[in-house]
Amino acid sequence: MPDRRATQETARIDLENGFTMHDYRTKLKLLKDSGTTRTLENREGLLCPACGREFDRLFVTEEETTTFETPAERPFCLARTDEKLLLCTH
Repeated sequence: MPDRRATQETARIDLENGFTMHDYRTKLKLLKDSGTTRTLENREGLLCPACGREFDRLFVTEEETTTFETPAERPFCLARTDEKLLLCTH
């Protein structure tokens, strides 16, 4: 995947005021939703809030603890707001 930085065509997820998937609803496709944990697909080349690179999947949870599956040797980044933990797989 190309290492794209923020341009007019791409945008980095902004966590300054927290995170709501509704701000990015046209760019993310909801794959799973348990109410407090969501898995979304990056459809429009959004950039990771941690490293600035494009990511494939976004895992968001409001749970204090949770488990998730990710393929071995797949890089990921973590970002945190007051209410949510975000995991981006690359």
